[in-house]
Amino acid sequence: MDDTKRFGVSIPKELLKEFDEKLEEKMYANRSEAIRDLIRDFLVEEEWEKTDKEVYGSMTIVYDHEKRGLSDKLTELQHQDHTNIISTMHIHLDRHNCMETMVIKGNSEDIKKIADKLRSTKGVKHGKLTMTSV
Repeated sequence: MDDTKRFGVSIPKELLKEFDEKLEEKMYANRSEAIRDLIRDFLVEEEWEKTDKEVYGSMTIVYDHEKRGLSDKLTELQHQDHTNIISTMHIHLDRHNCMETMVIKGNSEDIKKIADKLRSTKGVKHGKLTMTSV
């Protein structure tokens, strides 16, 4: 039995034109798949507003590994939250710069605090948290 439900949407012509252009740019096969993705994103964002649910995130940081003490500080911060940080990957981007990606689980408030600590560490050039849920 098919669990798919069809429904109609009223949308201004110009907005639909812009949407279709974006779908082509993003290589969506059809509008339905794009709308499903938009709904999923909306629901994930809502899930992150509930602090009592377990959610997941990936935190990516870029930093100069030659900055004195920075690698040790980042490792120390990760160990402080070892129950939340469940995996890390370290990549050498070039002679001076490294990238680390961490998978973090917990409630949304805790994950955001961990991400903020890592991102705001002196010497981190860029940090980005991506959120998801199941």
